Amino acid sequence: MKNLIIGLFISGSVLAQNETNPEYSYAEFNALEHVKDQEAYYEEMRQANPDADYDTYLTALAIANLDHGNTDKYKFYTRSNPDFSAIALINLVYALEHLEDEDKNMPVIAEVSQEVIDKIESRDEIDVIADGRLQVLLELNAMANAKLGNVALAKKNLKKSSEIVSEFRDSKYFKDSKASFYDRCAIVLAAAGETQRAMDTLVKAVRTGESKPKLRETFAHVYKELKGTDVGCEDLLNELREEAYQHYYDKIKKTYLTDVKIPYEGKINAPNGSGEQLTIFSADKNVYDISIPDLNGNPVNLADHKGEILLIDFWTTMCTPCVACFTAFEKVVEDYKDEPFQLYVINLFELQEDVKSFVRKKGIDLDVLHDEENVAYNVVATPTKIVFDPQGTIRFYNIAYAGSTDGEYYKVKAMIEIIKEHASN
Repeated sequence: MKNLIIGLFISGSVLAQNETNPEYSYAEFNALEHVKDQEAYYEEMRQANPDADYDTYLTALAIANLDHGNTDKYKFYTRSNPDFSAIALINLVYALEHLEDEDKNMPVIAEVSQEVIDKIESRDEIDVIADGRLQVLLELNAMANAKLGNVALAKKNLKKSSEIVSEFRDSKYFKDSKASFYDRCAIVLAAAGETQRAMDTLVKAVRTGESKPKLRETFAHVYKELKGTDVGCEDLLNELREEAYQHYYDKIKKTYLTDVKIPYEGKINAPNGSGEQLTIFSADKNVYDISIPDLNGNPVNLADHKGEILLIDFWTTMCTPCVACFTAFEKVVEDYKDEPFQLYVINLFELQEDVKSFVRKKGIDLDVLHDEENVAYNVVATPTKIVFDPQGTIRFYNIAYAGSTDGEYYKVKAMIEIIKEHASN
């Protein structure tokens, strides 16, 4: 998996370097916020050099239009059968999942996912990324067909997805991988009349924290279908969510730091099981001595948050699990908006304008800072969270994504609540 993830980063870099005309660049194209501006850029570039290979641009435009529900434009840009790179395939699945979350365009999800499934299944070579995305495409196709009444096809494709051997579903790399799987399973089971099995699947998902807001909507629907009433649904859901939160709380409580002195190095056990410890960040100054610019270049002094619980999270736009955390962060910020708490997501290594464009395009509603030179904490792995108590002492640090929106929310909430408890004693 480590080599595979590195490969994704490399392929992204190659995309940016594989230019068709020195006057134009994919990086410049990709930074454009609106699809119509990207389309205009592409047309100008194509007219300047009509014989170049534009598959990277065509797939990007197709996916961007699909993400906005414009299937005619998707078909227009894929009519020449452009090759989908690994990154393009991943982004295509994101677009279909976006339509799924909005609970619309089920015929489109069914049609597009089937087209891509057929292409992947007809290939001769082994492709680990394609196999991983094939698993999700089959799930999406099953879910859409279940909602469209094509239950036999839905069950067939769900079964096929479970027969694929892939690390991605359990790897906590892509956003809500397992939560989405449970949700789609429940939808197919309910459509097939197996309502109790659907309910059991959803109960397991919520109880273990492998859940997300969309799954909880499915939970309410299946509960009412099973019981004939929604009475008791909210109580059961809250009970299961509290059980999941308590599991995270008990686990996080053991990682509370009691004696931290600056300079301090945050370490984790090496993932290869060697027993070696790896340094993931270095704190050589007090947090209140740090100033980091926002995306407009205005300095933000962390000393302004004395007396508050402060969480800083380090990320990059190319880090899939980093961005996967953000939905949970937005809920945390909303829940603690009336308390002395501040959360910043601090982008590393990337150009300010590229980050601004990414934040706008993704609709990220968080306070974003920009540490291009990585001078604040010399972070070597993302995502990395560092949480400070109201006196500016590091009390928690954590690397990686919990694997689900609800799980990430429970994890961060537990850190905040444990610090509050210590502060009140």
